[in-house]
Amino acid sequence: MSESEVKITVRPNGPLRVEGSVKLVDAEGNEWDLTGKPAISLCRCGASEKRPFCDGSHNKIGFQCAASPAAAV
Repeated sequence: MSESEVKITVRPNGPLRVEGSVKLVDAEGNEWDLTGKPAISLCRCGASEKRPFCDGSHNKIGFQCAASPAAAV
């Protein structure tokens, strides 16, 4: 992975793992300070107390989603 590349991994039954330099902005245009964080995990289940970040709540609620890329039609 090059320095300018961003890699997003869909974790089965878990978060989106984002690796690389990204800018994360909320609906009002406020930017999160991600200084020193080479990777972040974003919640997919909606139960995290630290949204948009994952806090492991998917394990407690039994979140199930093993999304994989669909074949292009």
